Amino acid sequence: MSAPATLSKHRPRKFWGWGYDDDQLTPAEQSAVAARTRELAGRDGLTPGPAPKTTDFDLRKPRIAPLTALASRFSTTPHDRLLHAYGRSFPDILRMWMRDVPHPPDLVAFPETEDEIATILDWAGRDNIAVIPFGGGSSVVGGVEPAVGNEYAATISLDLERFDKMHEIDRASRAARIGAGIYGPALEDQLRPHGLTLRHYPQSFQFSTLGGWIVTRSGGHYATAKTHIDDFVESTRMVTPSGIMESRRLPGSGAGPAPDRLVMGSEGILGVVTQAWMRLQDRPKFRAGASIRFTDVFAAARAVGALSQSGLDPTNCRLLDQDEVAFNHVGDRKSPTLILAFESADHDVTPWMSRALELARDHGGTPDTGEEQSGSSDAAAVWRNAFIRMPLWRDSIIGMGIIMDTFETAITWDKFEDFYKQVKHEAAAAIRKATGRSATVSCRFTHVYPDGPAPYFTYAVLGSDSGDLKNALARWVEIKRACNDIVTRLGGTITHHHAVGRDHRDGYERETPDLFRAALAAAKRRLDPSGILNPGVLIDPVGRQIGQTGALAG
Repeated sequence: MSAPATLSKHRPRKFWGWGYDDDQLTPAEQSAVAARTRELAGRDGLTPGPAPKTTDFDLRKPRIAPLTALASRFSTTPHDRLLHAYGRSFPDILRMWMRDVPHPPDLVAFPETEDEIATILDWAGRDNIAVIPFGGGSSVVGGVEPAVGNEYAATISLDLERFDKMHEIDRASRAARIGAGIYGPALEDQLRPHGLTLRHYPQSFQFSTLGGWIVTRSGGHYATAKTHIDDFVESTRMVTPSGIMESRRLPGSGAGPAPDRLVMGSEGILGVVTQAWMRLQDRPKFRAGASIRFTDVFAAARAVGALSQSGLDPTNCRLLDQDEVAFNHVGDRKSPTLILAFESADHDVTPWMSRALELARDHGGTPDTGEEQSGSSDAAAVWRNAFIRMPLWRDSIIGMGIIMDTFETAITWDKFEDFYKQVKHEAAAAIRKATGRSATVSCRFTHVYPDGPAPYFTYAVLGSDSGDLKNALARWVEIKRACNDIVTRLGGTITHHHAVGRDHRDGYERETPDLFRAALAAAKRRLDPSGILNPGVLIDPVGRQIGQTGALAG
């Protein structure tokens, strides 16, 4: 009998791209991809070639053997090693198309208990093995790539998929204790019979986990108020090389620096989150939605600013600029459009929507006909479908040598207009310099706050006229470095919700004080004395020189 291709208990996933093995583009999507590539390349006939297969890769042999006592928990199959070699960013997918995986994990571990995690961490500490915690593998910043430099004897990717239980539900407090390895859809399926929801829907919802959301400070469904997973975390439990760290479950506390604040955003460098108590909500029953067109993007932004400071707290408040609506074929494809929605489990939200539309009209907005009465929005539906399906059709475009990528940030309202104009101008210039081609940089707001928006920029450009994917990768590296510099130099954050990983480390170092990073390194040394956990992410472990690794190292 042949060995299984994977130890995963889940439906087989593509190791080289987004989705399941049997996920395919619809005929309409194939036509849309062909039209988009024709537009970007200026010609027909651009094709990605055959999709990668495991037999295409000559993987480095594992440099270590599994622990005998836990042998059944380890995999060395090509599929598992490839699936855990990269996340799902543009350079990750491109390198899979290039059949270029120089640093696959030596082993993939699927532990089932905290004791097994502790045993693996003890072994790794003794034998100088780097351990990369792995949730759903949807990182777009090099956060799960086992590129750890030359300081380690081997690497293990530690997959948390078997920590996927809904342990208990406290209906009175509207909270649940949930395993960190649970995927988004399974989490909601288990809450639905209780009339409850976490209501946290990042774009990666289908293929990301609760633990991944927590350690990357994921942004989710709500455009205002509860924008990040932080707002739902009640307590966390984390296995570290120095022992278990668990915070007390409380609705709130003023007792010094909060332990959970150290865990959230730690990106696997301090320990392995195994479970968390999460604040839940009753499932919404009342909804209202609208899309509002504007003739000027800055008038639209001022309307969003007024909404963000109104106390109305819309569930959805996403502004698409004129280039974003054109890129996604939304509405008339030329007018900046605000997609607005309210929801509640308790009360009719019509008065909130009515007031929000008044504010929008005060700034020159025009609601699309009929939407404010019906509570529906065709523009919202078009954009939502493009948002959900985009990663799937992006994969084939990448295989043709087209660079399609995003970068996101946040900035205060007083700086926004100049920031928006300068980022679009400088990013377009960087793309032109790297590729010799012009590209449109579109923008949308993913989340908004009373003190500023979170702009999210998208661009697409032909990376190589000859189809040389290596050339496209080098050009992406140049553009990415430039964009990291642009957003931080102009006063924005290096990331609002994509995390730091390896690809944003340079911007993180510009954004954060040296003294803070030294304090974080000291905390890591106490929790992870051997410096084995996700080296190269956020900071270097004390006593080790990792520096820039991953896609941007070249």
